[in-house]
Amino acid sequence: MTARTRLLDASVAQAMSALSAAAKRGLGDPALAELVVIRASQLNHCAFCLDMHLRIAREHGVPERQLDLLAAWEEAEGVFDERERAALALTEAVTVLTEGFVPDSVYETAAKHFDDAQLAHLIGLVVAINNWNRVMVSRRIPPGGHTA
Repeated sequence: MTARTRLLDASVAQAMSALSAAAKRGLGDPALAELVVIRASQLNHCAFCLDMHLRIAREHGVPERQLDLLAAWEEAEGVFDERERAALALTEAVTVLTEGFVPDSVYETAAKHFDDAQLAHLIGLVVAINNWNRVMVSRRIPPGGHTA
């Protein structure tokens, strides 16, 4: 598969980067943020984002066991705490909208673990990584070549 283009309008890239950075800062937990972006990137089959965010997750000390079992987090009892599980469930619900809206139960569970500001930043982070995934996948950007 050949990359279609390496160019992205600077103003679009800057706006997307600003959203990602603001959402991560507001969430306040870099390790959880990386679990969220990796899970969304798995669902969206974005090899570029997976490659980049798996590296970043390791830098933030995310345990290898969590990274290994992230695709099956629902079945991996004891590997993810309740807050992480709530964030991952919300990530999946916001990312995969083909079956309808985000279920109230998923949102309400997340709201038990995150205050309003954190919840807004969590949703913003999921929206941001979904944007990045779609840009990179539609442009066929292969893994590698990213900078810190």
